[in-house]
Parts: sequence; C-alpha cells; structure tokens
Amino acid sequence: MKFEYLVINSQVLPDVYKKVVEVKEMIRTNRVKDVTEAVKIVGLSRSTFYKYRDNVFALKEGMKGQKATISIVIIDKAGTLSDILDNIAKHGGNIYTINQDIPINGAAYINITLDVSRLKIDINDLIDILSELNNIIRVDLVAVE
Repeated sequence: MKFEYLVINSQVLPDVYKKVVEVKEMIRTNRVKDVTEAVKIVGLSRSTFYKYRDNVFALKEGMKGQKATISIVIIDKAGTLSDILDNIAKHGGNIYTINQDIPINGAAYINITLDVSRLKIDINDLIDILSELNNIIRVDLVAVE
C-alpha cells in the first residue's frame, strides 16, 4: 500500500486532528502524566487518540525539512538493514541515528533519523522504495523537522 504524506493547514481539518497533535505534544513535553489525563484535558476519547496518533503529527513553524524519522519493521534476515542503509545513501540521505530492537518472533523494529536536506527524491518516494525491498514488512514516516 502506497502512503502519501501531505502538509495541510490545520484550519481546514476537523478539530479531532488538532486535538491528537495537542495530546502528543502534552505527552512529549511531560505536561501530563499519561494519555488518559491529556485526552481529558483536550476533550478527546482515548480510542480516537489511538486511532490517529501514528498518522497525525505537526510540522513546526519555520521547518526546513532537514530531518526525518522513519520507522521500519523488517523480517529478521541477514543483510536487510544493510539494504535499507544502502538505499538511503544512494538517494542522498545521511543517517543521524539508528535504533534497532532485538528481533522477536522473526521481526525487528528499526527507527532511523536521517538528514533529508540533500535527498535526490521526495521523502514519500524514499519510503515507497524502502517498502519494496526484500524482507520489509512496513515503513512509516514518524516525523519531519
């Protein structure tokens, strides 16, 4: 399934999306102790927050699009991470950080933050390319800064 990410003025969106972003920001900045407290404050149900939390995020004002974080789920096979990194480099991305969990039940979770300022292709295209590699289960854009 191909994902397309858009930047949209929040004024044209239903309030639910703004509230999801607000809850995420409250949690990120430790202004609340947990999700339950945050959703109560903004007037959002927990189920609605969990439904949208992985698909709605804010782009900060003045964003130059220098960094992106992607989350990848892979099948635990030798060379898979190497293929991912080779493809990122091939298209002009520069890795800042890589976090890979220990594989469980044959799958491993990887988070990569990269410099996208010199990407030769759009970040959406890079995600599509990575999604098509062997042993890739899922690739998601987590954040752009």
